[in-house]
Amino acid sequence: MSRSRINGNFIDKTFSIVANILLRIIPTTSGEKEAFAYYRDGMSAQSEGNYAEALQNYYEAMRLEIDPYDRSYILYNIGLIHTRNGEHTKALEYYFRALERNPFLPQAFNNMAVICHYRGEQAIRQGDSEIAEAWFDQAAEYWKQALALTPGNYIEAQNWLKITRRFE
Repeated sequence: MSRSRINGNFIDKTFSIVANILLRIIPTTSGEKEAFAYYRDGMSAQSEGNYAEALQNYYEAMRLEIDPYDRSYILYNIGLIHTRNGEHTKALEYYFRALERNPFLPQAFNNMAVICHYRGEQAIRQGDSEIAEAWFDQAAEYWKQALALTPGNYIEAQNWLKITRRFE
């Protein structure tokens, strides 16, 4: 049974119903429909915290999906799972790959900045202020890119940029 059919969450059920209707009425190939079904099931599993299952669905969606824009969101979601699991290097790799296909994903830039900022804080705790500054500078660059795409979002990041005098 499809994951979307067993999910008890109202919002997920509503999304699944709308997605199924769209799959029937929008002219797409069977491969595109199958890729979307895997993506949908991956999102459902991810929202339930079933990350291994979500990754399996996303990898299958990646195998089938040919549209770069759609692939960018699959890659972004894979990055989210790796971030959640503390696999920051892998997460950064997937965010980069998502941005290669769609450079207009402010959330990917934001998540990359958060990881860099976290690594900067780790470097401070380890007593390496030079490495920390390099990580903070990288975080600033990513946040600037996110803010350029969505002015007014990421207020905390914008405040941090101003306080640390990295906002230009």
